[in-house]
Amino acid sequence: MGIVAGLDSAPDFTRIVVCDTDTGAVLRQGYAPHPVQGPDAGRSSDVDPQAWLLSLGEAASGGLLEGVQAIGVSAQAGALVPLDAQGNTVRPAMTGGDKRAQVAAADLVDALGGREAWAQAVGCVPGAAQPVTKLRWMARTEPENAARTAVLLQAHDWLVWQLLGRPVRRTTDRGGASGTGYWAAATGGYRPDLVELALGHQAMLPEVIGPADAAGTTPEGLMISAGTADTMAAAFGLGIGLGDAVVSLGASGSVMAVHPEPLVDGRGMITSLADATGMHLPVVTTLNAVRALRGTAELLGLPDLESLSDLAMKSTPGAHGLVLLPYLEGERTPNLPHTAGTLAGLRRESMKPEHLARAAFEGMLCGLADALDVLRGRGVEVRRVFLLGPAAELPAVQAAAPALFGAQVVVPQPADYAATGAARQAAWALGVSQGTLDPRTPPVWPGPVAQVLDPGEELAVGQAVRQQYVAVREQTHPGAFQQ
Repeated sequence: MGIVAGLDSAPDFTRIVVCDTDTGAVLRQGYAPHPVQGPDAGRSSDVDPQAWLLSLGEAASGGLLEGVQAIGVSAQAGALVPLDAQGNTVRPAMTGGDKRAQVAAADLVDALGGREAWAQAVGCVPGAAQPVTKLRWMARTEPENAARTAVLLQAHDWLVWQLLGRPVRRTTDRGGASGTGYWAAATGGYRPDLVELALGHQAMLPEVIGPADAAGTTPEGLMISAGTADTMAAAFGLGIGLGDAVVSLGASGSVMAVHPEPLVDGRGMITSLADATGMHLPVVTTLNAVRALRGTAELLGLPDLESLSDLAMKSTPGAHGLVLLPYLEGERTPNLPHTAGTLAGLRRESMKPEHLARAAFEGMLCGLADALDVLRGRGVEVRRVFLLGPAAELPAVQAAAPALFGAQVVVPQPADYAATGAARQAAWALGVSQGTLDPRTPPVWPGPVAQVLDPGEELAVGQAVRQQYVAVREQTHPGAFQQ
């Protein structure tokens, strides 16, 4: 038996789980919020990376890491840490979907020749969250900082480098690298020309190491594994594999699945990422998920989503013909950035609050089913759908999702899946170094405690509801998926 730790540095906090290497059982855990950094905290995308180290130290206090042999690091994706030639931060890290970078994203798309050119080059189209876009913003807005930038790291790269004592060698993993906009999952290589296109000059990029490789060992003898971005760590912590998809219900939605090959999509609907095991993780996002539910609850004067769910359960599948296309913020899947939502099928008998509530849930889930079908249309097998996010617990979601998705739905209990995935990666690297694990096969840990929901006899009803939705979508936005 060994002991490993997984560390997840999220946008607002650090969480650490200490696990048994053989069983994955959580033995201890620690938590600390990131220190507040001033009056703009929570509003600004700029963060001093030292805050991540301070909360890491606090989360690990009290002997939490005693006996630990290896640590894995997960951290928020897309957080760009530009360093100068001496290894000092040039400016605060740029995190999240930085709205300042939206113009830079459009600028970059045009500079390479359009969305399809980017999809072919690196498997994704630049957006406000990606490091390559933030480089373009910095070059245009802070040219002195851009000129001083010599090394490019992301959050998990920087944390691993700090834990190892800032060695000359800097590393990353395939998962984190695939979200940068200048590394291609299809070829497994960087595109330095795209760094130069965005930043105006070349910069040093971290070495991409394998999923089971160690980034190094601390002076105290503690192994640090490759690390990865939070999305890949959570997928690894959930234990998803071929045939599994993950649907995340946030304000916006995302659908991802494990696939053996990279998927290049000229329309830009699929972001072709790499996972934490050596496989691929195609992702399709929607701009509207829970925000459609919240908007409907406000319209109906309801205090919360639980009340909206209770009301929706008083209706029946199909909501008496009401169909909501939930494109409240425009939409990315399908690509309709300037559209609005549509409520169709209004008849005297359907104009009741419970039917509108039901239509909101069905519209959100049908929009995500559209995203699932983008992956299915490219040969991705989907037998199970893991449903994540607080809204996954709502009865109206659980009642409709299996039949609308046409698959078994798994609702895992809330847990620190990114931290667990980081710990599992640490156990893998430790086992490989000790000769007890194969570098091609991660340690087998039990899956999450979860509710399992089957479509059963409701499948035909769900498919009829889905057809009703598709008919309205095609009538309102003809050929939206054939662009």
